[in-house]
Amino acid sequence: MELSYKKGIMLQVLVFLLFDGFLRRCSAWDRYDFIITEAPYTRLCSTKSILTVNGQFPGPTLHVHKGETVSVNVYNAAKYNITLHWHGVRQPRNPWSDGPVYITQCPIQPGAQMKYKIIFSTEEGTLWWHAHNDWERATVYGAIIIYPKHGTSYPFPKPHAEVPLIFGEWWKRNVMQVLRQGLITGGDFNVSDAFTINGHPGDLYPCSRQGTFRLTVDQGMTYLLRLVNAAMNDILFFSVAQHKLTVVATDASYTKPLTRDYIVISPGQTIDVLLKANQPLSHYYMAARAYSSGVGVAFDNTTTTAILQYRGNFPPPSSPSFPFLPFYNDTNASVSFTGSLRSLANKDHPVHVPLRVHNQFISTVSVNTFPCPNNSCQGPNGTRLAASMNNISFRNPSIDILEAYYRRINGVFGVRFPSVPPLIFNFTADFLPLSLQTPRRGTEVKILDYNTEVELVLQNTNLVAGIDHPMHLHGYSFYVVGWGFGNFDKNRDPLRYNLVDPPLQNTIAVPKNGWTAIRFRAGNPGVWFMHCHLERHLTWGMDTVFIVKNGVQPKARLLPPPPDMPPC
Repeated sequence: MELSYKKGIMLQVLVFLLFDGFLRRCSAWDRYDFIITEAPYTRLCSTKSILTVNGQFPGPTLHVHKGETVSVNVYNAAKYNITLHWHGVRQPRNPWSDGPVYITQCPIQPGAQMKYKIIFSTEEGTLWWHAHNDWERATVYGAIIIYPKHGTSYPFPKPHAEVPLIFGEWWKRNVMQVLRQGLITGGDFNVSDAFTINGHPGDLYPCSRQGTFRLTVDQGMTYLLRLVNAAMNDILFFSVAQHKLTVVATDASYTKPLTRDYIVISPGQTIDVLLKANQPLSHYYMAARAYSSGVGVAFDNTTTTAILQYRGNFPPPSSPSFPFLPFYNDTNASVSFTGSLRSLANKDHPVHVPLRVHNQFISTVSVNTFPCPNNSCQGPNGTRLAASMNNISFRNPSIDILEAYYRRINGVFGVRFPSVPPLIFNFTADFLPLSLQTPRRGTEVKILDYNTEVELVLQNTNLVAGIDHPMHLHGYSFYVVGWGFGNFDKNRDPLRYNLVDPPLQNTIAVPKNGWTAIRFRAGNPGVWFMHCHLERHLTWGMDTVFIVKNGVQPKARLLPPPPDMPPC
């Protein structure tokens, strides 16, 4: 029976590829074929089957130029449902191809297919793509490299070479089993067994020396490292021994050059850095490990490595030099880096910070708990762990919100996401009453009028376990105009906003015991997901949805749905 099933799947894949080859010859767009399959991979002394794209881990890199449109044909030859998200791509008027399950589409079921139309507009630099259903993005991800428009160049000298470095996490167990166990017990999910760089843990882990990623460089040359944090649940420190890193872009938006010994990168974020190969001929470790600010919160405390090796004749060292990395809970090291980022803000790359804000919102981001019968769950005091925004723990509907909105289907979602926290208390106090920990479940969205200017303050809380939250907004990049520690003060804190050259990002870490203020213009109609990019917090409900209404002009209105949207 299983053999017949596999033969049937492979026959369908063959037909798909033959038909796609014909379509490719007829299309003006660049086309990619992504076939979702399971493949055996060996890491940490054991082999398991993982979800892959075209058998690759990490998956294929998309190469485009600014302003181009590409299509990706996704065929699901695996046994799990799947969706793909093009992280940080604005997708003007096209949420149909954005990908989050039950937000903008229903899943692509086994044996089915879907064509994603990916519209690039203002992005330039590095982004990435990943699965957006359950925890499948643990192995289903890859880089997106967006080059400048033809005839233009980088705002810095062209590097000798460009190299994607993708950070990930690896579990010895099947990651779907890790997810299921956490959902059944109500406790925290088991932490990963290793971090990876370009799919490899590095030689500090058992059975990993042979596969360690190596980057060969020529002395005197400059290299553009395109960093992607595809890790599931951890912010990371990264450094290269005896080499400085100069940040030139974040989330596909150029920055003023910022030179540091280390960088901090949150899950979902991308950072482009220049590395000058200006050290003596030798081997040097590139290393990453977690930044975790939560007290009593379990995390993967291992270190992943790759090797930077110079080309030439020299005796290799017995062990490469190891870089400085801040201690795992060094909050000052984290915020001193992120707080120093600034947009390039020049004539060719101007900023457009919203100055006449029409909608001002404040949302708490919290870890919470739900009671369990007879205190039978494995969360604190027998509770079930949860998470929320403004005390609402998001619940996925039975059909996707975009379809319900477009076809005016009632009863799928509500429109009462609060504009301010429904409960006001000392959000960052060290000790908070247990009565504040229980949120309410719901599928509530926030409606925005087209082209209005929005300010959203994300206020962290110390409920259950305070920790940094990397918040990601689909369909938009936003300006990070302010941040601070403590409770946001609406009268005092806006006086310190940076409205001149704030960084433009799609993911930002809200600091523990603090807040972050972002601004954007709601000029992209559609249904757009916002959530914490720590996968366990997304699973627990730290999510919401913005619905941006149509404008008056035809080019300010949502595109119609494509014909091959998966059914619910």
